[in-house]
Amino acid sequence: MNTIVSKTPNPTADDQLESSFDIVARQDKTESDVAALRSDVDEVKARLDKVSKAAARPALGTDSGAAEVKGFIDGYLRHGRETELKSISGQTPSDGGYAVPRQIDAVIARELTEISPIRAIAQVVQTGSAGYRKLVSTGGTASGWVSEAAARPETDTPQFAEITPPTGELYANPAASQAMLDDAGFDLESWLASEIAMEFARAEGTAFINGSGSDQPAGFLSGAVATAEDDVRAFGALQYIGSGDSAGFGSEPESRLIDLVHTLKSGHRQGASFVMNSATLAEVRKLKTADGAFLWQPGMVEGQPDRLLGYPVVEAEDMPDIATGTYPIAFGNFRNGYLIAERSATQILRDPFTNKPFVHFYATKRVGGGVLDSAAIKLLKIEL
Repeated sequence: MNTIVSKTPNPTADDQLESSFDIVARQDKTESDVAALRSDVDEVKARLDKVSKAAARPALGTDSGAAEVKGFIDGYLRHGRETELKSISGQTPSDGGYAVPRQIDAVIARELTEISPIRAIAQVVQTGSAGYRKLVSTGGTASGWVSEAAARPETDTPQFAEITPPTGELYANPAASQAMLDDAGFDLESWLASEIAMEFARAEGTAFINGSGSDQPAGFLSGAVATAEDDVRAFGALQYIGSGDSAGFGSEPESRLIDLVHTLKSGHRQGASFVMNSATLAEVRKLKTADGAFLWQPGMVEGQPDRLLGYPVVEAEDMPDIATGTYPIAFGNFRNGYLIAERSATQILRDPFTNKPFVHFYATKRVGGGVLDSAAIKLLKIEL
C-alpha cells in the first residue's frame, strides 16, 4: 500500500515579511489604544479629584457668612469695634445703625413669626424701600356671552384701588451689662435675637389690630365698618354682624357664629381663622349646641390648632374683651385680607453711654400694615 504524505509548503521570504509588518501594525494599534485609554482614565481621575476636593472644602458663602456673624457679634456688639463691620454691605450709618447679618436677621424673623399672632396668618412682603403700593381690583372686569358671529360689545373699564399700608419705625432697646458681654459663655446672638423679636412682637400685636395708621400700621379694627354685604359695601370697610345681645353672645351663640362664618365668601373660607383674645376664648369654650355638645374642638394632635366650627382659632391678646359695642371676634382669611410690608434689614446701634454700666442695643425696622381685601375679614359686634 502506498502512503500519501501531505507537506506544508515552506513560506517564502515575502510571506514572512508581510507577516512581520502585520504584527508590527497590530502592536502599534494596541499601543495607541492603550495610550488613549490611559488618557481617558487620567481625565476621569482628575475630575474625581476635583469633585472630592470641592466636597471637602467648606462653602465659600457659609464660611464668609460665619466670619461676618462672628465679626459682628464679637467685634461690634461685644466690644464696639466698628472696623469689624467693613465686610457688611448693608452698613448705613445715616440711618443711625448697622444692618445685622442676614443669618441673625433670619433668626429674628423666624422668632417673630412664631410669637406675633397676626404676622403668622397675614400676608408679609419684603420691600427695598420704606414705601409699598399695590393695585387691587375692586369690581373685576365686566364680561358676558355672545354667539360665534355676533359683535363683541365693549366691556366696562375695571376699577382699581391703590393699597398703601401706613408704615412706621418699629424699635426695641434691650440692654445687657458689660459683665454679661465680657462672658465668653454668654450666647449674645440668641439673647439679642430673642429680645428684639419679643419687643417687636408686642408692638406689632397692638398695631396690626388697633394701629392708628399714623407713623404705624393701620389695624384692621381701626378702619371703617358697615353691615352691608360685599357687593354694595364701600371698598375698604369691613362687614360686621351683631351678636344679638348687648352684653354677650345672646341666647343663640351657635347661630350667630355660623352666620359670621357664612358672611365670608367660599373662596376666602379656605384658609380662614377665628381671631380673639384669651378672655373671649374662655367664654367661647363654654358655648354648647342645643343638644349639649361643645362648639369648641381641641386639637387632637400636638401642634394641631384648636378649632371652632371646624376653623382654627388664633389667640391675639390685643383683641378687645366682650363688652357693649366692641368687636371681640374676627373671622377671615388674613393672608388675603391683611398685608404687612416691611423693609427686610434690621438696624442695630450699640449705645454704651446712655445708661452705664449697661450697654443698650437700639434695634429699628420699617414696618407697615393695612387691610388688603376688606371682603376677606368679617367681625362680630356685641350689640342687639
